[in-house]
Amino acid sequence: MAPISIVIPTLNAAAWLRRSLPPLAEFSALDLIREVILADGGSTDETPGIAEAAGARLIRSQPGRGRQLAAGAAGARGDWLLFLHADTLLQTGWDPAVRRFIEAPQNVRRAGYFRFALDDPRFAARRIAWLANLRCRALGLPYGDQGLLIHRDLYRACGGFHALPLMEDVDLVRRVGRRRLVMLDAVAVTSAERYRRDGFWLRPMRNQLCLLLWFLGVSPRAILRIYEW
Repeated sequence: MAPISIVIPTLNAAAWLRRSLPPLAEFSALDLIREVILADGGSTDETPGIAEAAGARLIRSQPGRGRQLAAGAAGARGDWLLFLHADTLLQTGWDPAVRRFIEAPQNVRRAGYFRFALDDPRFAARRIAWLANLRCRALGLPYGDQGLLIHRDLYRACGGFHALPLMEDVDLVRRVGRRRLVMLDAVAVTSAERYRRDGFWLRPMRNQLCLLLWFLGVSPRAILRIYEW
């Protein structure tokens, strides 16, 4: 039985899923991916139809990325869980890296994540990606748009995703612990739309402010207002 359940939180994500879901659906016919789950927070666009056409399972949830990810994990049937964002596309060659990771017995006690990249060729986008990957190596803080590959036993032992509106990814990887996090030899390419919209300087600065406020104990709901401002 294929070992991996892919869990993607969605909310009116049709535009992204048209690009990111078909490649995953193709792999679901192989021996690596058991299922693709969309944990949906109440989409009113074409998200459900796209999920059905791709053969993905749709699990309904209250909105909020933490809640949705937790709901998707609870309904997953694979021994391994791979959490991805809807606007993230795994680069060609990701599957051998994932296979090597899950086939190593010691990795049932570790979690893997992908190198970060943006789908924009400009230097500003490459700078953001370089800094993000440096943050991961130095601090052990991958974000959700880098994916998270984790055995369900370790996921449960760490308490899983909490029902947070923001920072649910940082919250979980902090509980996993820096020493149990491994950067996979593969790349996850995420949409640069929010950087093009908000600015290649302002958006990263806002993200860092949100991270700082999180570590200072500010409420995630308060941080969310800053993140969406």
